[in-house]
Amino acid sequence: MTKVKIVYASMTGNDEDMADILSEDFEEAGMDVDMSEISQTDVADYQDADICIMVSYTYSDGLEGNIPDEGLDFYHDLLEADLTGKLYGVCGSGDRFYQDFCIAVENFEQAFEQAHAQKAAMSVKVELAPDNDDIANLDHFAQTIIQNCQ
Repeated sequence: MTKVKIVYASMTGNDEDMADILSEDFEEAGMDVDMSEISQTDVADYQDADICIMVSYTYSDGLEGNIPDEGLDFYHDLLEADLTGKLYGVCGSGDRFYQDFCIAVENFEQAFEQAHAQKAAMSVKVELAPDNDDIANLDHFAQTIIQNCQ
């Protein structure tokens, strides 16, 4: 059975909602899903998964978007990890008020690339809370990963 590890960082609940949507999509495809909050997760948890998913908001301090404080250790560990043979996907929320909209998504993509994981779907960026279009994009994201896993 294909194993999926979903790690999320969520201050307002928006990103946890996104992680829940993805979890349902993977479970409906018959996959074994484990989901956890980023501060309660170690990068080594990705070693037991076939598919590594990150869902993170972008924390903005002034006009600079960044990794959430509670995810900095995880992010730095990810940069040092070896996830060769793993598929990955990244989603996240942000606020277009800030110049670097959803930059945490791009930062996590680069970290997965550095860890030698293979991108399985185009990332999804959501403005604040996911609306119906965003949910459709998240479903498409999950379906693309499921197809790339077979």
